[in-house]
Formats: sequence, structure tokens, C-alpha cells
Amino acid sequence: MNRTRVVGILGGMGPAAGADFARLFVQACADRMRVLQIPVSDQAFPEHWLAQVPVPDRSTALESPGLGGHQPLEPMLQAMGKLAALGATAVAVACNTAHAWHGALQERFPQLEVLHVAREVAHTLAGRGVKEVGLLATAGTYRAGLYDQALRQAGLQCHIPEPEERERLMHGIYHGVKVGNMALAHDCFAGVAEALARRHGLSTLVLGCTEIPLALGAQRVVAGLDGLDLIDPALLLARALARRAYATAA
Repeated sequence: MNRTRVVGILGGMGPAAGADFARLFVQACADRMRVLQIPVSDQAFPEHWLAQVPVPDRSTALESPGLGGHQPLEPMLQAMGKLAALGATAVAVACNTAHAWHGALQERFPQLEVLHVAREVAHTLAGRGVKEVGLLATAGTYRAGLYDQALRQAGLQCHIPEPEERERLMHGIYHGVKVGNMALAHDCFAGVAEALARRHGLSTLVLGCTEIPLALGAQRVVAGLDGLDLIDPALLLARALARRAYATAA
């Protein structure tokens, strides 16, 4: 058997996105095995742990700073501690907005590598020669500037929706995906995506919330979005975690 590293996934934000990230990770592991010419089998997948814990809403916390039960950091730290105790060497956080607390998570657990989703996206797109992107995300992710900073450092310009369009995205997240109304979510996301791409002449959109690809369908043809490259950060993050898991097998 090939040597692999134990890795972890911090989910629960929401649970459907965490479960879908686990699926993406398994897919990324199979792809990684093929690249490394490792026969794909049940036994060749790395030991990995998914921590699905109740975490207060991240966007709400960023809008209302200060101490209190509405803050997500403590539950995330507790889950990270469990992953560390299970032997994880690298952890992916299956929520874009939660990366506003990336620095605190990494500082508390220096023995782990806490991957950063926006940096993974920026590195990948810069490598493809992309210069401008549109970002669909939560209010919290926009407020924290997670992608603005990472994309700018990689030499990319980031365009965001208008205020009323950002409200529509949040409506699709909370009243669509999180309650199982995928038709509503799809209409909200697709409408904003089409308007943003048309307004700025974009060919690449980053779906910067793990809930959005669940309804919109990353990197698939969507009515009104023909020709657009829809980037799912969770997929890129899953691939990055798979690379860490197989680092000793390369």
C-alpha cells in the first residue's frame, strides 16, 4: 500500500456543503492516484475525517463583531482540535466565509496546515492566465475581502455584483439551498451571474460560496451562461487537500 497522510475536513457550514466537499475530495483522490500511477482501490484512499458541527452563521457574525454565542470561532476551534487529535496533518474548511477566521485557526493549530480556499483559487486562475473574474459570494465573504486580497496578490482583478444583486444571492442561499428549494436558488444565482458577466465582459466567474455550486452547477452549461467558465472553489480546495494527502507518495 502507498503511504498517505491523514487529512481532515471541517464542515457543517452547512452540512450539505460539507458532505458534498467530502464527495469532491474522494473524486480528487481518485484523480490524484491516476496521476501518480497508483491503482485506484478502496485501500489506496487516505484516512480522512469529516467534522460536521453546528457553527453560528458566518456572515451574521461578521456583521455583528464582538464576543458572544453568535461567533463561529469557538465551535470551529473545537472541531479542529478533534481533527488534530485524530492525526490530521492538513485541514480544508468547507466554507468560504469561514476563512475570515483562517488566521486564528492556523495560529491555534500550528502543527496543521489549514488550507486557504481563496489562495488556492487565485493560484490556479493565475496559472491559467486569467486576468479578470467575477465573484458570487456571501455578504460575509464580500465584507471580509477574502477573494479581493488573494486575487489581487495574484495579479487578477475581481468584480462583484451590485448591492441588490448581492441581496439576491443571499436570498438564494438562505431561502433556496439551505431549505432545499434548489429551483429558487438556481434562479437567484443564474440571474446575478448573467448580469455580472455581461456588465463587465467576463468569461470566468468564481462561485465563492459552497452553497452556490450545489444549485448552479459549477463548470456545466447553464441556461444564459453559455461560454462562461464557472469555477467551484470547493473543487480546487478538494484537489489541494488530495495533493497533501498523497504528498509522501509522489
